[in-house]
Amino acid sequence: MPWNLDSKRPIYEQLIERVMQDIVTGNYKPGEKLPSVRELATLAAVNPNTMQRALAELETSGLINTQRTSGRFVTDDAGLIQQARQNLALTQVRTYIYQMQQLQITPDEMQQLLAKTLEEGTL
Repeated sequence: MPWNLDSKRPIYEQLIERVMQDIVTGNYKPGEKLPSVRELATLAAVNPNTMQRALAELETSGLINTQRTSGRFVTDDAGLIQQARQNLALTQVRTYIYQMQQLQITPDEMQQLLAKTLEEGTL
């Protein structure tokens, strides 16, 4: 099943976010070998060069590393994985705040909406 990618944003950025999400949520565990570039590109229904670019960015960040002839692996650094988790969450929070501001929802109203939604357990 292809990944849900938004044509309004650069694809490679979305690929980075998706692989990061898979790492921070434990779909790819610390020290685990990642699928090959071709396998990931097939899963995402993207060009392998685009996937390669995304993985290169993740390698630069330290979240994954390449072992020559063995492939790419998720870092064992739990602190780095936790930081990536926080960064992804912060991005979502900023998106939420931006969208609420577009609707002219005040910070107090945002807090009330969040509290009510969490209380109801409705997502």
